[in-house]
Amino acid sequence: MQNDGQTRVLVAGGAGFIGSHLIDALIAEGARVTCLDSFLTGRKANIAHLAREPHFDLVEADIIDPLPELPRFDRIFNLACAASPPHYQADPQHTMMTCVVGSHQLLELARASGARFLQASTSEVYGDPEVHPQEESYWGHVNPTGPRACYDEGKRSAETLAFDYERRYDLDIRVARIFNTYGPRMRADDGRVVSNVICQALTDQPITVYGDGEQTRSFCYVSDLVDGLMRLMRLDASPGGPVNLGNPREMTVAELVSVVTRMTGTRSPIVRRPLPVDDPQRRRPDITRAGCLLDWSPRIVLEAGLEATIGWFADEVARREPAPAFAGLAGPVARAHRPAEPALRSLARG
Repeated sequence: MQNDGQTRVLVAGGAGFIGSHLIDALIAEGARVTCLDSFLTGRKANIAHLAREPHFDLVEADIIDPLPELPRFDRIFNLACAASPPHYQADPQHTMMTCVVGSHQLLELARASGARFLQASTSEVYGDPEVHPQEESYWGHVNPTGPRACYDEGKRSAETLAFDYERRYDLDIRVARIFNTYGPRMRADDGRVVSNVICQALTDQPITVYGDGEQTRSFCYVSDLVDGLMRLMRLDASPGGPVNLGNPREMTVAELVSVVTRMTGTRSPIVRRPLPVDDPQRRRPDITRAGCLLDWSPRIVLEAGLEATIGWFADEVARREPAPAFAGLAGPVARAHRPAEPALRSLARG
Protein backbone atom coordinates (compact mmCIF):
# COMPACT_ATOMS: atom_id res chain seq x y z
CA MET A 1 0.00 0.00 0.00
CA GLN A 2 1.45 3.30 -1.03
CA ASN A 3 1.94 5.94 1.60
CA ASP A 4 0.45 8.69 -0.61
CA GLY A 5 -2.06 10.07 1.88
CA GLN A 6 -4.92 9.09 -0.41
CA THR A 7 -5.53 5.44 0.45
CA ARG A 8 -8.89 4.98 2.20
CA VAL A 9 -9.31 1.76 4.12
CA LEU A 10 -12.33 0.23 5.84
CA VAL A 11 -11.72 -2.26 8.63
CA ALA A 12 -14.94 -4.02 9.60
CA GLY A 13 -14.51 -5.42 13.10
CA GLY A 14 -11.78 -2.88 13.71
CA ALA A 15 -12.39 -2.59 17.46
CA GLY A 16 -11.62 -6.26 17.95
CA PHE A 17 -8.37 -7.82 19.08
CA ILE A 18 -6.80 -8.30 15.65
CA GLY A 19 -8.68 -5.47 13.96
CA SER A 20 -7.41 -2.80 16.34
CA HIS A 21 -3.79 -3.85 15.80
CA LEU A 22 -4.38 -3.84 12.05
CA ILE A 23 -5.74 -0.29 12.22
CA ASP A 24 -2.65 0.86 14.12
CA ALA A 25 -0.43 -0.62 11.39
CA LEU A 26 -2.47 0.92 8.59
CA ILE A 27 -2.40 4.39 10.15
CA ALA A 28 1.34 4.07 10.73
CA GLU A 29 1.63 3.42 6.99
CA GLY A 30 -0.24 6.64 6.20
CA ALA A 31 -3.70 5.32 5.34
CA ARG A 32 -7.00 6.99 6.18
CA VAL A 33 -8.85 4.32 8.15
CA THR A 34 -12.54 3.91 8.97
CA CYS A 35 -13.37 1.43 11.71
CA LEU A 36 -16.81 -0.19 11.39
CA ASP A 37 -17.83 -2.13 14.48
CA SER A 38 -20.99 -3.14 16.35
CA PHE A 39 -19.12 -3.53 19.67
CA LEU A 40 -20.80 -6.86 20.33
CA THR A 41 -17.36 -8.33 20.97
CA GLY A 42 -15.08 -5.46 19.96
CA ARG A 43 -14.07 -3.01 22.68
CA LYS A 44 -13.91 0.77 22.57
CA ALA A 45 -10.87 0.54 24.84
CA ASN A 46 -8.96 -1.08 21.96
CA ILE A 47 -9.27 2.05 19.82
CA ALA A 48 -9.48 4.72 22.54
CA HIS A 49 -5.91 5.82 21.80
CA LEU A 50 -7.07 6.85 18.30
CA ALA A 51 -9.66 9.36 19.54
CA ARG A 52 -7.55 12.34 18.43
CA GLU A 53 -6.04 10.65 15.36
CA PRO A 54 -6.93 12.80 12.30
CA HIS A 55 -6.68 9.84 9.91
CA PHE A 56 -9.16 7.69 11.84
CA ASP A 57 -12.96 7.54 11.71
CA LEU A 58 -15.33 5.36 13.71
CA VAL A 59 -18.71 4.13 12.51
CA GLU A 60 -20.79 2.08 14.95
CA ALA A 61 -22.95 -0.34 12.96
CA ASP A 62 -23.72 -4.03 12.56
CA ILE A 63 -22.93 -5.38 9.09
CA ILE A 64 -26.01 -7.61 9.07
CA ASP A 65 -28.12 -4.41 9.01
CA PRO A 66 -28.26 -2.06 6.01
CA LEU A 67 -24.94 -0.27 5.95
CA PRO A 68 -24.86 3.45 6.75
CA GLU A 69 -23.74 5.89 4.12
CA LEU A 70 -20.02 5.40 3.66
CA PRO A 71 -17.38 6.98 1.44
CA ARG A 72 -15.56 5.19 -1.34
CA PHE A 73 -12.75 2.92 -0.16
CA ASP A 74 -9.64 1.62 -1.86
CA ARG A 75 -9.24 -1.35 0.50
CA ILE A 76 -11.74 -3.25 2.64
CA PHE A 77 -10.75 -5.71 5.37
CA ASN A 78 -13.62 -7.85 6.68
CA LEU A 79 -12.73 -8.98 10.21
CA ALA A 80 -16.28 -8.55 11.53
CA CYS A 81 -17.32 -11.70 13.36
CA ALA A 82 -17.14 -13.09 16.87
CA ALA A 83 -14.16 -15.45 16.75
CA SER A 84 -14.14 -17.41 20.01
CA PRO A 85 -16.50 -20.32 20.78
CA PRO A 86 -18.29 -18.75 23.80
CA HIS A 87 -18.98 -15.59 21.82
CA TYR A 88 -19.98 -17.05 18.45
CA GLN A 89 -22.07 -19.79 20.11
CA ALA A 90 -23.92 -17.26 22.29
CA ASP A 91 -25.96 -16.17 19.26
CA PRO A 92 -25.28 -18.68 16.48
CA GLN A 93 -27.85 -17.21 14.11
CA HIS A 94 -26.21 -13.80 14.35
CA THR A 95 -22.80 -15.39 13.79
CA MET A 96 -23.98 -17.09 10.61
CA MET A 97 -25.70 -13.94 9.35
CA THR A 98 -22.57 -11.90 10.05
CA CYS A 99 -20.59 -14.29 7.87
CA VAL A 100 -23.16 -14.48 5.07
CA VAL A 101 -25.32 -11.32 5.02
CA GLY A 102 -22.57 -9.11 6.41
CA SER A 103 -19.92 -10.38 4.01
CA HIS A 104 -22.35 -9.95 1.11
CA GLN A 105 -23.00 -6.33 2.03
CA LEU A 106 -19.31 -5.54 2.33
CA LEU A 107 -18.59 -7.27 -0.99
CA GLU A 108 -21.27 -5.09 -2.59
CA LEU A 109 -19.59 -2.04 -1.06
CA ALA A 110 -16.25 -3.21 -2.46
CA ARG A 111 -17.84 -3.72 -5.85
CA ALA A 112 -19.37 -0.23 -5.83
CA SER A 113 -16.04 1.29 -4.71
CA GLY A 114 -13.81 -0.80 -6.96
CA ALA A 115 -11.99 -1.73 -3.75
CA ARG A 116 -9.61 -4.57 -3.09
CA PHE A 117 -11.27 -6.90 -0.57
CA LEU A 118 -9.71 -9.11 2.11
CA GLN A 119 -11.89 -11.66 3.89
CA ALA A 120 -10.62 -12.84 7.25
CA SER A 121 -11.37 -16.56 7.31
CA THR A 122 -10.17 -19.11 9.83
CA SER A 123 -8.40 -22.40 10.36
CA GLU A 124 -11.78 -23.63 11.61
CA VAL A 125 -12.77 -24.21 7.96
CA TYR A 126 -10.57 -27.33 8.25
CA GLY A 127 -12.67 -28.59 11.18
CA ASP A 128 -11.12 -31.52 13.05
CA PRO A 129 -8.64 -32.18 10.26
CA GLU A 130 -7.78 -35.56 8.82
CA VAL A 131 -4.82 -34.02 6.94
CA HIS A 132 -1.84 -32.68 8.88
CA PRO A 133 -0.46 -30.07 8.60
CA GLN A 134 -3.31 -28.26 6.92
CA GLU A 135 -2.64 -26.79 3.48
CA GLU A 136 -5.02 -24.61 1.52
CA SER A 137 -5.97 -27.39 -0.91
CA TYR A 138 -7.48 -29.45 1.93
CA TRP A 139 -11.29 -29.19 1.92
CA GLY A 140 -11.69 -29.88 5.61
CA HIS A 141 -13.59 -32.17 7.98
CA VAL A 142 -16.37 -30.03 9.44
CA ASN A 143 -19.53 -31.05 11.27
CA PRO A 144 -22.17 -28.92 9.46
CA THR A 145 -24.83 -29.38 12.16
CA GLY A 146 -22.79 -29.16 15.37
CA PRO A 147 -22.53 -26.28 17.86
CA ARG A 148 -19.45 -24.83 16.12
CA ALA A 149 -21.03 -24.93 12.65
CA CYS A 150 -22.35 -21.35 12.83
CA TYR A 151 -18.74 -20.18 12.72
CA ASP A 152 -17.03 -22.98 10.77
CA GLU A 153 -19.64 -23.14 8.03
CA GLY A 154 -20.27 -19.41 8.23
CA LYS A 155 -16.65 -18.68 7.36
CA ARG A 156 -16.70 -21.31 4.62
CA SER A 157 -19.75 -19.55 3.18
CA ALA A 158 -18.01 -16.17 3.39
CA GLU A 159 -15.11 -17.61 1.39
CA THR A 160 -17.56 -18.97 -1.19
CA LEU A 161 -19.20 -15.55 -1.56
CA ALA A 162 -15.86 -13.82 -1.92
CA PHE A 163 -14.63 -16.14 -4.66
CA ASP A 164 -18.00 -15.96 -6.43
CA TYR A 165 -17.59 -12.18 -6.56
CA GLU A 166 -14.10 -12.65 -7.94
CA ARG A 167 -15.36 -14.96 -10.69
CA ARG A 168 -18.54 -13.06 -11.55
CA TYR A 169 -17.49 -9.43 -11.12
CA ASP A 170 -13.70 -9.68 -11.40
CA LEU A 171 -13.44 -8.24 -7.88
CA ASP A 172 -9.94 -8.25 -6.41
CA ILE A 173 -10.27 -10.81 -3.59
CA ARG A 174 -7.88 -12.06 -0.93
CA VAL A 175 -8.84 -14.65 1.72
CA ALA A 176 -6.68 -15.22 4.80
CA ARG A 177 -7.21 -18.40 6.80
CA ILE A 178 -6.11 -17.26 10.26
CA PHE A 179 -4.81 -19.79 12.77
CA ASN A 180 -4.65 -19.29 16.56
CA THR A 181 -3.48 -15.75 17.28
CA TYR A 182 -2.67 -14.19 20.65
CA GLY A 183 -1.35 -10.98 22.14
CA PRO A 184 -2.37 -7.79 23.96
CA ARG A 185 -6.02 -6.69 23.65
CA MET A 186 -7.39 -10.22 23.74
CA ARG A 187 -10.56 -10.41 25.79
CA ALA A 188 -10.15 -12.21 29.08
CA ASP A 189 -13.57 -13.81 28.64
CA ASP A 190 -13.11 -15.05 25.08
CA GLY A 191 -12.65 -18.67 26.14
CA ARG A 192 -9.49 -19.24 24.09
CA VAL A 193 -6.73 -21.33 25.56
CA VAL A 194 -4.09 -18.58 25.77
CA SER A 195 -6.31 -16.05 27.53
CA ASN A 196 -7.85 -18.70 29.79
CA VAL A 197 -4.54 -20.12 30.94
CA ILE A 198 -2.87 -16.73 31.45
CA CYS A 199 -5.78 -15.20 33.39
CA GLN A 200 -6.19 -18.25 35.59
CA ALA A 201 -2.44 -18.36 36.26
CA LEU A 202 -2.27 -14.66 37.11
CA THR A 203 -5.02 -15.00 39.69
CA ASP A 204 -3.89 -18.35 41.12
CA GLN A 205 -7.16 -19.95 40.06
CA PRO A 206 -7.26 -23.57 38.86
CA ILE A 207 -6.03 -23.83 35.28
CA THR A 208 -8.58 -25.59 33.12
CA VAL A 209 -7.31 -28.22 30.70
CA TYR A 210 -9.87 -29.84 28.43
CA GLY A 211 -9.38 -33.54 27.73
CA ASP A 212 -5.90 -34.94 28.27
CA GLY A 213 -4.19 -31.74 27.09
CA GLU A 214 -2.49 -33.56 24.22
CA GLN A 215 -4.50 -31.74 21.54
CA THR A 216 -2.23 -29.41 19.60
CA ARG A 217 -2.41 -25.81 18.50
CA SER A 218 -0.05 -23.38 16.76
CA PHE A 219 0.14 -19.90 18.26
CA CYS A 220 0.95 -16.80 16.20
CA TYR A 221 1.70 -13.45 17.84
CA VAL A 222 -0.61 -10.69 16.69
CA SER A 223 2.06 -8.45 15.14
CA ASP A 224 3.14 -11.33 12.89
CA LEU A 225 -0.44 -11.99 11.87
CA VAL A 226 -1.05 -8.31 11.06
CA ASP A 227 2.12 -8.26 8.98
CA GLY A 228 0.77 -11.22 7.00
CA LEU A 229 -2.59 -9.52 6.44
CA MET A 230 -0.88 -6.34 5.25
CA ARG A 231 1.35 -8.27 2.85
CA LEU A 232 -1.60 -10.21 1.49
CA MET A 233 -3.58 -7.02 0.85
CA ARG A 234 -0.51 -5.34 -0.65
CA LEU A 235 0.14 -8.17 -3.13
CA ASP A 236 -0.10 -6.79 -6.68
CA ALA A 237 -2.18 -9.62 -8.13
CA SER A 238 -4.96 -11.64 -6.56
CA PRO A 239 -3.48 -14.87 -5.16
CA GLY A 240 -6.30 -16.90 -6.72
CA GLY A 241 -7.23 -18.78 -3.56
CA PRO A 242 -6.97 -18.71 0.23
CA VAL A 243 -3.70 -18.24 2.11
CA ASN A 244 -2.92 -19.74 5.51
CA LEU A 245 -1.52 -17.31 8.08
CA GLY A 246 -0.30 -18.81 11.32
CA ASN A 247 2.72 -20.09 13.17
CA PRO A 248 3.79 -23.62 12.17
CA ARG A 249 5.33 -24.31 15.59
CA GLU A 250 2.96 -26.95 16.94
CA MET A 251 2.62 -27.66 20.65
CA THR A 252 0.21 -29.41 22.95
CA VAL A 253 -2.09 -27.54 25.29
CA ALA A 254 -0.27 -29.21 28.17
CA GLU A 255 3.03 -27.76 26.91
CA LEU A 256 1.49 -24.28 26.70
CA VAL A 257 0.23 -24.59 30.27
CA SER A 258 3.72 -25.61 31.39
CA VAL A 259 5.31 -22.57 29.72
CA VAL A 260 2.75 -20.12 31.18
CA THR A 261 3.06 -21.70 34.63
CA ARG A 262 6.82 -21.26 34.55
CA MET A 263 6.66 -17.69 33.25
CA THR A 264 4.07 -16.50 35.79
CA GLY A 265 5.30 -18.46 38.81
CA THR A 266 1.70 -19.36 39.54
CA ARG A 267 0.57 -21.70 42.32
CA SER A 268 -2.49 -22.70 40.30
CA PRO A 269 -3.42 -26.39 40.22
CA ILE A 270 -4.57 -28.09 37.02
CA VAL A 271 -8.19 -29.17 36.68
CA ARG A 272 -9.47 -31.28 33.79
CA ARG A 273 -12.76 -30.94 31.98
CA PRO A 274 -14.31 -32.91 29.10
CA LEU A 275 -13.39 -31.84 25.59
CA PRO A 276 -15.96 -29.52 23.93
CA VAL A 277 -17.97 -31.00 21.06
CA ASP A 278 -16.05 -31.04 17.75
CA ASP A 279 -12.91 -29.62 19.35
CA PRO A 280 -10.04 -30.14 16.84
CA GLN A 281 -7.39 -32.59 17.98
CA ARG A 282 -4.54 -31.24 15.84
CA ARG A 283 -3.96 -27.88 14.28
CA ARG A 284 -0.87 -26.67 12.39
CA PRO A 285 -0.75 -24.54 9.25
CA ASP A 286 1.27 -25.30 6.16
CA ILE A 287 2.49 -21.78 5.33
CA THR A 288 4.44 -22.66 2.18
CA ARG A 289 2.02 -20.62 0.08
CA ALA A 290 2.36 -17.54 2.33
CA GLY A 291 6.13 -17.86 2.17
CA CYS A 292 6.19 -18.04 -1.62
CA LEU A 293 3.55 -15.38 -2.33
CA LEU A 294 4.20 -12.94 0.50
CA ASP A 295 7.74 -13.70 1.65
CA TRP A 296 6.12 -14.07 5.05
CA SER A 297 6.77 -16.21 8.10
CA PRO A 298 6.29 -15.53 11.83
CA ARG A 299 9.21 -13.87 13.59
CA ILE A 300 8.15 -13.55 17.24
CA VAL A 301 9.08 -16.56 19.33
CA LEU A 302 6.38 -17.91 21.65
CA GLU A 303 8.10 -16.99 24.90
CA ALA A 304 8.53 -13.35 23.84
CA GLY A 305 4.94 -13.08 22.69
CA LEU A 306 3.67 -14.69 25.86
CA GLU A 307 5.72 -12.30 27.99
CA ALA A 308 4.06 -9.31 26.31
CA THR A 309 0.63 -10.92 26.60
CA ILE A 310 1.09 -11.86 30.25
CA GLY A 311 2.20 -8.31 31.02
CA TRP A 312 -0.88 -6.88 29.32
CA PHE A 313 -3.26 -9.21 31.16
CA ALA A 314 -1.48 -8.46 34.45
CA ASP A 315 -2.33 -4.79 33.95
CA GLU A 316 -5.93 -5.78 33.14
CA VAL A 317 -6.13 -7.80 36.37
CA ALA A 318 -4.72 -4.90 38.39
CA ARG A 319 -7.28 -2.49 36.93
CA ARG A 320 -10.15 -4.82 37.82
CA GLU A 321 -9.21 -5.65 41.42
CA PRO A 322 -10.68 -7.04 43.54
CA ALA A 323 -13.11 -8.89 41.25
CA PRO A 324 -11.97 -9.34 37.64
CA ALA A 325 -14.74 -10.26 35.20
CA PHE A 326 -12.91 -13.25 33.79
CA ALA A 327 -15.05 -16.08 32.49
CA GLY A 328 -14.54 -19.24 34.49
CA LEU A 329 -12.74 -17.53 37.37
CA ALA A 330 -14.13 -17.34 40.87
CA GLY A 331 -13.08 -15.33 43.89
CA PRO A 332 -10.87 -12.28 44.34
CA VAL A 333 -7.55 -11.65 42.68
CA ALA A 334 -4.82 -13.25 44.70
CA ARG A 335 -1.98 -11.43 43.00
CA ALA A 336 -0.92 -10.14 39.62
CA HIS A 337 2.45 -11.16 38.25
CA ARG A 338 3.99 -8.41 36.15
CA PRO A 339 6.91 -9.66 34.07
CA ALA A 340 9.28 -7.20 32.50
CA GLU A 341 8.27 -5.88 29.10
CA PRO A 342 9.97 -8.11 26.54
CA ALA A 343 12.30 -6.89 23.85
CA LEU A 344 10.23 -8.49 21.08
CA ARG A 345 12.52 -7.29 18.34
CA SER A 346 15.59 -8.87 19.88
CA LEU A 347 13.79 -12.16 20.51
CA ALA A 348 12.39 -12.40 17.00
CA ARG A 349 13.50 -15.05 14.59
CA GLY A 350 15.70 -13.98 11.72
